[in-house]
Amino acid sequence: MPDMNDILAMAQKAQEDLANAQNKLDEIEVEGQAGGGLVKVRASAKGRIIRVEIDESLMKPEEKGMVEDLVAAAFNDAKAKADMAAAEEMKKATSGFPLPPGMKMPF
Repeated sequence: MPDMNDILAMAQKAQEDLANAQNKLDEIEVEGQAGGGLVKVRASAKGRIIRVEIDESLMKPEEKGMVEDLVAAAFNDAKAKADMAAAEEMKKATSGFPLPPGMKMPF
């Protein structure tokens, strides 16, 4: 069984690993799409929107409502992918830290 110094060292390492993983999240990019790729949203795993692309074929006044719906759908797709990428990165950061059964690290 580890002594108190070992436990403190493991906790400090876990904290450093989590901080590094959090910093890395802004470097991981995902792309959400809607309308078969007519609207694309690029975001970081931290949720920062990097770029929005809208195919020029949608740039007609009568398409306004559809474009708005597609942009929202692409944002939601990017957000879901960013959440998955963030969860995977945080899982990597906490994989070496022994936790009691049922206990999870906060993300």
